[in-house]
Amino acid sequence: MNKAIGIDLGGTNIKGVLVDDAGNVLETVQQQTNEKQEANWKNNVSAILKTLQQKAGSTVLPVGLSAPGLAGKDNTCIVLMPGRLAGLENFVWEDHLNTPAWVLNDAHAALMAEASFGAGKGYRNIIMLTLGTGVGGGVVINGELHQGLLSRAGHLGHVMLNADSDARDVTNMPASLEDAIGDCTIQQRSFGKYSSTYDLLQDYKNGDTLATYIWLQSVKKLAVSLCAFINIISPEIIILGGGIAHAGKDLFEPLATFMDIFEWRHSGVRTPVVQAVFDEYSGAVGAAGFALHKSLK
Repeated sequence: MNKAIGIDLGGTNIKGVLVDDAGNVLETVQQQTNEKQEANWKNNVSAILKTLQQKAGSTVLPVGLSAPGLAGKDNTCIVLMPGRLAGLENFVWEDHLNTPAWVLNDAHAALMAEASFGAGKGYRNIIMLTLGTGVGGGVVINGELHQGLLSRAGHLGHVMLNADSDARDVTNMPASLEDAIGDCTIQQRSFGKYSSTYDLLQDYKNGDTLATYIWLQSVKKLAVSLCAFINIISPEIIILGGGIAHAGKDLFEPLATFMDIFEWRHSGVRTPVVQAVFDEYSGAVGAAGFALHKSLK
């Protein structure tokens, strides 16, 4: 079997995996990032790579690296990541690691984990959203990750839901999907009552009126957004990942109800919306899958 190494560089931890082409995670390694110490986290990435190469018994395996920010068009580095991980922008990882390395955005990596080995395996047209503090996303079209100009494609959380809103998100979009369901705005949306979506959901389960109103409003906006994406991209499947997707039936059941209302089901075709398979190591697994795909082209 072909194997690849994936490394996910996050603000808190760096995670590495060795996977085979069936998606089996053969080895995992994890270290703290120490984000403010640039030399340390760069060297920690090198150390994780070396450890996984030793475990694999090879130094010539494809290597993928997932990180926050926008990747360059040739996927050798992150070209835009303001305010975090100083020293990441335009840092060419293959020069530092002394081996070819493909670099991609962390939300794109989560999508590639699912497209390569998870819920999206076997599909050629996929949408994925990661629902957490913010709302990330990615798109696969005809079997290829669609990155677009400046690798900005897939920022599905920044679709606009109300042009008349005075509030703008981090990309200047008024009333975005990210602001409608992301953890980043939960206090604002709940009149200061909740500090996390998890807390909101506990009260929703218990039938609390305010929690029910806030949650179902957010899920309705998610459903409308997904239906708009279906009209634009016409995917075969939509995958939801991230911490909020762990709500399970509390998310997927009302979401299905709203999509029954808003989805345009041409020829009676309903687009399946499913939960992501990968979780903690999704970025690393996706980076490995992306590297494996690139190396075999």
